[in-house]
Amino acid sequence: MNTIRKALGVLALLLGAATAGPALSAPNNLPELGAGPAAKAAIAQDKLRKDAVCTRCHDETEQAPILSLYQTKHGVRGDARTPSCQSCHGESDAHVKAPTGGSGGGKRPPPDVQFKKGGAYPVSHEKARGQTCLTCHEGGNRTHWDGAQHDRNGVACNDCHQVHKPKDRMLAKATQPEACFTCHKKQRAETHRVSTHPIDAGKVTCSDCHNPHGSTGDKLVKKNNVNETCFSCHAEKRGPFLWQHTSANDDCMNCHTPHGSTVAPLLKARGPWLCQQCHAEVSGHPGSIYSGTGLPTPGPAGANPPVQMAFRGCVNCHQAVHGSNHPAGRSLLR
Repeated sequence: MNTIRKALGVLALLLGAATAGPALSAPNNLPELGAGPAAKAAIAQDKLRKDAVCTRCHDETEQAPILSLYQTKHGVRGDARTPSCQSCHGESDAHVKAPTGGSGGGKRPPPDVQFKKGGAYPVSHEKARGQTCLTCHEGGNRTHWDGAQHDRNGVACNDCHQVHKPKDRMLAKATQPEACFTCHKKQRAETHRVSTHPIDAGKVTCSDCHNPHGSTGDKLVKKNNVNETCFSCHAEKRGPFLWQHTSANDDCMNCHTPHGSTVAPLLKARGPWLCQQCHAEVSGHPGSIYSGTGLPTPGPAGANPPVQMAFRGCVNCHQAVHGSNHPAGRSLLR
């Protein structure tokens, strides 16, 4: 009952403020306290009035687009939850009220939080910029942001996201990789090899495998480890199998490289060299696979080996490299 009374009291205050006409200063969580449509409309109108303080100067003459914010979710002023300019940039009283041409070299003081790099003012520290966004965008896939690789390396949200643009490049499969490749240049080069995931075709993008906001797994993979992440698409390789291939069961990246390879399918090396990284010698195996001697074929010396052993192709026989459920599949044969 006390909670309900408090909510009704807040609602009455808001309704009174809306009819009286003065600027309304209200925290963003008031709609969650039970405010009705009139109160939410009052909050939205107040935020629009606050925006007008900024857009009076920052209008269509800006070199960087500002007003296009109103084509994004952050600019939906009919929703009381939507932030205002001051929600992100701070009240910035000194910036707003200082006359131009005053002290400080004829330039206004900077806003409280400056996001743009290379602008008229020094960019704010990445922690300040990131915390501004996390005020609203907390939890979910951003739970592990603090201390994750991007956070440790000084990356802030607006280094990747474009808040004022109608279409954020990070939210579209076709444009997201280019944003990531701005820093991850090695991965960009690998995606242009002959064997790769269909990134250029727009069917796979970086966030299909990685969570850039932080992860419990290595290399920011979305799941707890690399294998779980790969199995999200390659479920047929998951198993469990009657006969397991220890290397494949341990880590997919023992054999595969995820961003691109000169060997299909995304293998780190060609057979038999890839296999021989673990299987250097196998007792009782036909010697032709390893040394070129001991061909198990009838006929005169120097006869060609069976086609199964041609070019030392291990997978010509051992095709079930990820595991086998066949009763005779101990050697992962076809």
